[in-house]
Amino acid sequence: MFKLIRVIITLIVGILLLILVVLVALDIAVKKQTKSQLYSDTNSLPNNKVGLLLGTAKYSREGGINLYYKYRIQAAVKLYKQGKIEYILASGDNSKYNYNEPIEMQNDLVKAGVPREKIHLDYAGFRTLDSVVRSQRVFGQNSITIISQPFHNQRAVFIAKYKGIEAVGYNAQAVSGTYSWRTKIREKFARMKMLGDLIFNKQPKFLGESISIGS
Repeated sequence: MFKLIRVIITLIVGILLLILVVLVALDIAVKKQTKSQLYSDTNSLPNNKVGLLLGTAKYSREGGINLYYKYRIQAAVKLYKQGKIEYILASGDNSKYNYNEPIEMQNDLVKAGVPREKIHLDYAGFRTLDSVVRSQRVFGQNSITIISQPFHNQRAVFIAKYKGIEAVGYNAQAVSGTYSWRTKIREKFARMKMLGDLIFNKQPKFLGESISIGS
């Protein structure tokens, strides 16, 4: 009985160590492969027709404004006003009643001075992979500027490169504090899921008819 328990414990420890090795190796690979495509300085950022603004909830669980959301909006507005992008593709989740990330982003972008006609909405950006792939296959963009926090941009740009999309990432202001650590831990596992999605050629939940931007 005790031998069986030791075997089970050894097996569990071995599996956990393997997962840890994969997480660390994948994290290093994603950072290395995307380092040259990520920018925090608008002066060196290449121009693109479309900026892909990745969605997140506007409000945090505590009830205040989600800083990830706030800083992404600020980054997108900055790029538009500086002429680094001509249009903003706001891509987010719209799968639940009274929860509409694209509309929330559009409203705040307009309040910040971006003309409504310069904003396109992707209501089926349920996941990062969906948003990136749909930017090409639905909205016709082969070259995009992805707008999110650095850790998120790394994954999004990695997906884009794998899918044959020329992408750069503009880093919105990072978020510090306890909540950021929880987010970064979740990101490690999100990268592992991303690896499985790419290996097994996971497709967006919805595609649909082509939508033209700025033509």
